[in-house]
Amino acid sequence: MANRKAVQDAEVAKKTAEKGLLIVHTGKGKGKSTAAWGLLLRALGRGFKCGVVQFGKGAWQTGERAALERFGDQVEWHTLGEGFTWETQDRARDVAAAERAWAKARDLMANPAIRLVVLDELNIALRYDHLPIADVVAALKARRADQHVVVTGRNAKPEMIEAADLVTEMTLVKHHFAAGVKAQEGIEF
Repeated sequence: MANRKAVQDAEVAKKTAEKGLLIVHTGKGKGKSTAAWGLLLRALGRGFKCGVVQFGKGAWQTGERAALERFGDQVEWHTLGEGFTWETQDRARDVAAAERAWAKARDLMANPAIRLVVLDELNIALRYDHLPIADVVAALKARRADQHVVVTGRNAKPEMIEAADLVTEMTLVKHHFAAGVKAQEGIEF
């Protein structure tokens, strides 16, 4: 183990760059947004001011929002979606909601006090071409050098994956929904 420690210490010593990261959580498995909330909680614990924009999710109250609102003005939260696309059945409304959410996301990224921004379900808005991917990627690349952004949602486009510093794909192995178990408070919302 002493040799392993020496190798590991030497590898860590080479890592000297520090920068804001573009982090993407994608894939068919559960846990993309949940992982983002974990990062948000970690950042809050370090005293960061954070922002959240939810793109696809409607105005229903979630446990994570209720918990994070206890941090007061340390978290700026905006749920600007109108529900899942299969619920609205109105592309024009979905595009307008995505545009409002993206405008708020840009405001948060422009705020010099905000160190971490979660763009929850942005990948879904991009998947359905509710926003132009080139404009979104350009804005994410142009953000402040010290700002972290987490993008969640299935089906991340190749341009988003290419732009990201870290991409994690959640893989579905087994899900209780397939066995007839409904979405449950404290687990899914």
